Amino acid sequence: MTDQPDQTNSPAEAMFDKALDIAEKHLQSAMQEGGPLSSYVAVAMIEAAVNQAVEETSHEDVVDMLRDLAAQIEQDAQEQDE
Repeated sequence: MTDQPDQTNSPAEAMFDKALDIAEKHLQSAMQEGGPLSSYVAVAMIEAAVNQAVEETSHEDVVDMLRDLAAQIEQDAQEQDE
């Protein structure tokens, strides 16, 4: 990610990008602290984040977000295979 916000992003997208930057920073820190457990820490952070997101929003919002994320991951994987 860049430090310069994309001027074509909506305010919501810009806020999400900033939140993602913060999350990535904390994930990297937690993975470094985990040492050899870093891959488990990454997966545990996903679970913790999903649980917290459900408390902050709703099951439906989180499920929709996870479906979108899964579709994005699958599309990225297909593009890499091409």
